[in-house]
Amino acid sequence: MNETEKRRWINLGEIIAVAALVVSAVGVWIAWKSSTNNQPTRVVEQRQPIPLTLRGTPQDDGRKLVISPVESSHALESLTVTIKGAYPIELGSDGTLDADTVGSKVKKDEDKGTHSVAVRIDARYVEMGKDRRGGGNYVLRYRVEGGGLLGGRSVRLAALSR
Repeated sequence: MNETEKRRWINLGEIIAVAALVVSAVGVWIAWKSSTNNQPTRVVEQRQPIPLTLRGTPQDDGRKLVISPVESSHALESLTVTIKGAYPIELGSDGTLDADTVGSKVKKDEDKGTHSVAVRIDARYVEMGKDRRGGGNYVLRYRVEGGGLLGGRSVRLAALSR
């Protein structure tokens, strides 16, 4: 190989290197230009909020019904239980619904036995550090006891279901 052929290969290599440098520079410029919208990068594995679902647990032989979230990451702030045709019942963060309160809101002429009533529950709760609102339509089941000649009737709360 003579001197001229060596110089031609060096020139060809330099031309290829400069072309690669230009292509890389164009790629960097395009990436920089597309990232100037100043939006934070979104994390792919971000926890999605879980919808609020409530459960009712009877206590004190049905004199109280404790309404609590099924998901342990939800913390109740307040609950509002609305029975159709009655004023809403405001509950605190403990979610304790009293049977006497429910008894004053439902029909007075019901026979002894198990009954159910549709209720709307609206809740304010905290999840992942954010205040959220949720709720839905539920069915409240209760028993009517007593109601004889001398005794008054009593209402016992049995369950809460979707």
